[in-house]
Amino acid sequence: MSASSLSTGSAGSTTPGGLVPRDAGDLLAILRDGIPRTRAQLAEITGLARSTVASRIDALMHARLIMPAPDAASSGGRPPARVVFNAGARIILAIDLGATHGVIAIADLAGNVLASESAPLTIADGPEPVLGWALHTAKRLVKASGRPRSELAGVGIGLPGPVQHSTGMPINPPIMPGWDRFDVPSYVRRTFDVPVLVDNDVNVLALGEHAVSWPLEDDLLFVKVSTGIGLGIIAGGRLQRGAAGSAGDLGHVRVPFTRDTPRHGDEDADLEALASGPAIARYIAERGTPATSSADVLALARAGNADAVAGIRQAGRDLGEVLATCVNLFNPSVVVVGGSIARAGEQLLAGVREVVYRQSTPLATQHLQIVAASAGETGGVLGAAIMVAQHLLDPA
Repeated sequence: MSASSLSTGSAGSTTPGGLVPRDAGDLLAILRDGIPRTRAQLAEITGLARSTVASRIDALMHARLIMPAPDAASSGGRPPARVVFNAGARIILAIDLGATHGVIAIADLAGNVLASESAPLTIADGPEPVLGWALHTAKRLVKASGRPRSELAGVGIGLPGPVQHSTGMPINPPIMPGWDRFDVPSYVRRTFDVPVLVDNDVNVLALGEHAVSWPLEDDLLFVKVSTGIGLGIIAGGRLQRGAAGSAGDLGHVRVPFTRDTPRHGDEDADLEALASGPAIARYIAERGTPATSSADVLALARAGNADAVAGIRQAGRDLGEVLATCVNLFNPSVVVVGGSIARAGEQLLAGVREVVYRQSTPLATQHLQIVAASAGETGGVLGAAIMVAQHLLDPA
């Protein structure tokens, strides 16, 4: 079963997601902002006849996707004055797997995280051990939530490598030995027989940051700087995956050296070889302080180690060399920088801003914001939940 395949409700009664009554998706899309509305308001917004609005509201109420607003309970058999989206009607299982960590969460249909658990892991151990841990943890979280399995609407998964979104299979992931073309959705469906969607972790993070922190911005770039470097692209309000799902492979862009970038023996190098966590760790180790990983860089920077601070600042400049081109090309209104290295302080952001604002065109940077990610450790599971919710509930 493909990652985008969905179970079907009763024939002719629901959308392919099996949740939304057919023809009611546009009405639900309006109500998903959480604002209570009357039938008259919905008729005015949609241009539909009140009788049509009433029948679609009845169908959504029957599906428990909307409910009477708390201050508008019906009385005397009359329909409620106002209705509101019922985000708690179903739950979503969200799994965020990184190179060295994993986060599992239960969320509602609005992407709100209800419970989560994280643990260190090694993605290179292979798909069955890693997914086995994730599914064991997920079963425990679902049981502890008190919600029946029948209320689980879907599973969303973020992986730290290239993913063919149409199948949910990782494709030649460089830091994931044994994962190439592993059928992740089918494996997960042995435990949870619901729709399973898989994407790379940066796309998932972009969805989460956009939905929670920047919902009114249609054009956003999300950059993750950790063990690797990747880019999530929101354009026209939608996540852009490209023709084969490989859009945003920023880490393998060759970086031309400038007067701000010290040479390392070659005329240029992959961005990942210059600005990722392991690359910064090498920079620090060459100057006498033991460091091998992103976690080491983070700890040293927080302790005020001068080499760590300098290495992160230079990584920001190198990242800015590539992002300046992206800003000129895509003209986003926001660039969000996340990942473990971004959590080390302001040095990475300062380096990015220094180069992007200088090298991008004035029109592209006139109102551009370059900011740190705000979702923290739960950003990945938040985005994974939103990916599933959008797939199940969006009118498209």
